Amino acid sequence: MHRESFFHYLPFSEEDETLGMVCTTAGSIEVKPQSAYPPDKNSHPTLFRQVAEGRILPEFQLIYITKGEGAFGAEEKTYKVTPGSLMLILPGMKHFYKPVYEIGWHEFWVGFKGDFFLHLLQEGFLSQDTVFFKVGLQDYILSLFNQIFDEIRTQRPLYQFKACTGVLSLVAEVLTRKRRRDQPNYYQKIVEKAKYLMESNVFGALDIPSISERIGISASRLNEIFKTYTAMTPYQYYIHIKIHKAESLLEQDEASIKEIAYRLGFEDQYYFSRLFKNKTGIVPSQWKKFVLGD
Repeated sequence: MHRESFFHYLPFSEEDETLGMVCTTAGSIEVKPQSAYPPDKNSHPTLFRQVAEGRILPEFQLIYITKGEGAFGAEEKTYKVTPGSLMLILPGMKHFYKPVYEIGWHEFWVGFKGDFFLHLLQEGFLSQDTVFFKVGLQDYILSLFNQIFDEIRTQRPLYQFKACTGVLSLVAEVLTRKRRRDQPNYYQKIVEKAKYLMESNVFGALDIPSISERIGISASRLNEIFKTYTAMTPYQYYIHIKIHKAESLLEQDEASIKEIAYRLGFEDQYYFSRLFKNKTGIVPSQWKKFVLGD
């Protein structure tokens, strides 16, 4: 094995699998110019050896390139890999990647699987249409890989759980970068203005049409943009900030539940109570007793 290489293929228990996510492999390797790829091919399980020719894996992987050049192919598309490229491998996806023979590269990778990640795939958060990212050389991403490596090296109790927190952070980084790339800046401005108007009018009625009118777009267009950007409708967000405000008001001993509902624009106290329980898990009276210690 090359002296700068580090990789492990990891065991995991039934307890680990109950979390819905496990880390299966992780490593870092620098491939020198004019070197065979992957180095030390026979040190890897058979399933993983054909990375340069093409393979299909039963798991997810993220591969981050910090040095060198190469190519990545997935589902009949080929991408030029340069420093700062991040590749996402999905279960069942035919793919290959390899450095330019004369140049080499430095790669970091982590493999993972579990119901949680399959859910992200089924719901469209992860997609075969978006598997290659130009994220640049980011200390934060590198620190996440090193965090995972540290847990794997020591393998202390619950190391799988801690390694998976790093994997989750990497996946979150991929998803947020995808969303920012897909959505124009004016989306953000519209959403920020809508949030400001809702927060400024937290004691007002639930009137989304008037908010959209002040922004200068239709209510349906506001709903579409807001949901795309935040995964919530404007109405859902408005309810969220009203319930959050209600939590603060309930801490004031002199405020009755009926008064709070009315102040927040709810004409029906019982409708307000149902919404409050839906968001917090308890009714307003229980919240009030819990906070005030009654």
